Amino acid sequence: MSRQPIRIGARGSKLSLAQSGHMQARIAHALGAPLDAGPEEIASYAQLIPIVTSGDRIQDRRLMEIGGKGLFTKEIEEALLDGRIDCAVHSLKDMPAELPPGLVLAATPEREDPRDAFISKVAQRLEDLPHGARLGTASLRRQAQALHVRPDLDVVMLRGNVDTRLAKLERGEADAILLAQSGLNRLGMGHIPQSWLDPLAAPPAPGQGALAIESRAEDVDAPWLAAIRCRPTTIAVAAERGALYALEGSCRTAVGAYGRLDGPRLSLLVEALSPDGVLRVRHEGEVVLTGDDDAGQALALGLSLGAAVKAEGGDAIIAPTE
Repeated sequence: MSRQPIRIGARGSKLSLAQSGHMQARIAHALGAPLDAGPEEIASYAQLIPIVTSGDRIQDRRLMEIGGKGLFTKEIEEALLDGRIDCAVHSLKDMPAELPPGLVLAATPEREDPRDAFISKVAQRLEDLPHGARLGTASLRRQAQALHVRPDLDVVMLRGNVDTRLAKLERGEADAILLAQSGLNRLGMGHIPQSWLDPLAAPPAPGQGALAIESRAEDVDAPWLAAIRCRPTTIAVAAERGALYALEGSCRTAVGAYGRLDGPRLSLLVEALSPDGVLRVRHEGEVVLTGDDDAGQALALGLSLGAAVKAEGGDAIIAPTE
């Protein structure tokens, strides 16, 4: 029986292709591919289509200077809306709070380690860095959280894929860098960090560690999408993204959120910081899920805590445009 394979769009970076390749196999198995299927057979069920995004092409400026997180999704979402692909695989932390009309987050598979990893040749922990050390990151959240603990640090802008950032560290362009542990794990490099940031002391980006399968709204009930959903992950990231939405999260806001599910009890920590790390506003809360629209309850918790943080932080938690 002939079939048209599901076409999966993804960024062309090494990490994105590693992540998307794993999801390609998951989707193919959900569509009926044997568990021992080889690459060609998997591709007959699910085809991977790399797409270069504006965020990948521009590497010398912060995202907030060139259009924000949407630059990592714009071209892929255009292909989805045009019908050139059937779904897209994203790192959830790279997705803006709002999606284009007609597109939805259709599935979130099991989450990887959500923590930030500390990598350095001169210290074992962020707190141990020498006075005035250079910390490489392009993340406003990581910058603000680091400066809150170590205001003496010199934060240097460091963009690029994982290999590029590690090479810059090796060349001495920074004394330490922070990377998502989930990405390192997916690349088989999970052993290289010296330590990890405590996610309760420094909450990760909303959705960090989770992948998102984006689809057109009319395809959301497809059985192959349902087969790769993870309920605990879906609930936790719904809460985190609710906070992101309430805070109008973008590359101009240093927002961290960490949701934890323990049985029916969902706990959420949300924080936002001024870019210099001086001001930090935190709110925590929890809800006991009833089993009726759990994701909706999680979203409501995130919206409530995010609104509380925004009301307390005001304009101080928004980076200036210049």
